[in-house]
Amino acid sequence: QKMPPSLPATINIREPRWDQSTFQGRAKHFFMVTDPRNLLLSGATLEEARRVVEDYRAGTVHPGLTEDQLWRAKYIYDSAFHPDTGEKMILVGRMSAQVPMNMTITGCMLTFYRTTPAVLFWQWVNQSFNAIVNYTNRSGDAPITPSQLGTAYVSATTGAIVTALGLKSLTKHLPAIIGRYVPFAAVAAANCINIPLMRQRELKLGIPVTDENGNRLGESTAAAQKAIFQVVVSRIGMAVPAMAIPPVIMNMLEKRAFLKRYPFLNAPLQVGLVGLCLVFATPLCCALFPQKSSMSVSSLEPEVRDQIRKKDPWLETVYFNKGL
Repeated sequence: QKMPPSLPATINIREPRWDQSTFQGRAKHFFMVTDPRNLLLSGATLEEARRVVEDYRAGTVHPGLTEDQLWRAKYIYDSAFHPDTGEKMILVGRMSAQVPMNMTITGCMLTFYRTTPAVLFWQWVNQSFNAIVNYTNRSGDAPITPSQLGTAYVSATTGAIVTALGLKSLTKHLPAIIGRYVPFAAVAAANCINIPLMRQRELKLGIPVTDENGNRLGESTAAAQKAIFQVVVSRIGMAVPAMAIPPVIMNMLEKRAFLKRYPFLNAPLQVGLVGLCLVFATPLCCALFPQKSSMSVSSLEPEVRDQIRKKDPWLETVYFNKGL
């Protein structure tokens, strides 16, 4: 029996498998990255994927390795290891945890929105989860100190809770359906607070910018601002279907005899509806902007622009990891 031909060492697995200049290519990539089944992979499977990927990048091709197996290993590796630092990411902070975690938290926020203690508790849970996700998926390889992390977490959580409670008090005399949208408004506002705060170090010191071949050219705060803006837009977009569609459906269902007879089904139904929305919304909203984002050299801050011009006077575009 013939051995399959050896795989060439020229496949660029530093980049995604699909064309990232198109929305369709980015969507296919993020459906793989956010696949919740990646959470069930054992430590041994993750380490094997890391070994395959790192060996291949170093020019060593494992005997019998097929192209599909190589790409599978790359996506397992990407799902669990940070792209800039290479460290294994916290389990609940990985993008593959987004759907199961968010469907549970969002479903509970939408179900238990009537009492102040419930609003306080679920907004706190949500912002604690967001803080972990934002820290885990930060851009760049510079460490963040525990005090910076603590300040950002407390500020973001307080901001979200104050927003939720303020909006809740404003909607007391409005129709019930309006009250159902308080959690979404609080989540959208909190994303605008939480993400910049958890990534404040990037805004102060910048994130690495590279040329097309990945050669590091410096750190830019202008790139950090663009990266964080894109992530905020994606996260708010991710929350829209999950927090806008289920309230309408649940509002109709609660008027029917079925839910009046079985009120305990309210929370599971809400969580299930949110999960259905998130399965599609999470990868599609991650795909709104390329992971390897770009900007023109002329848009960078003057000192970084001058530094790059000295190295390469003709370079027009720089690239950076926007984070997730």
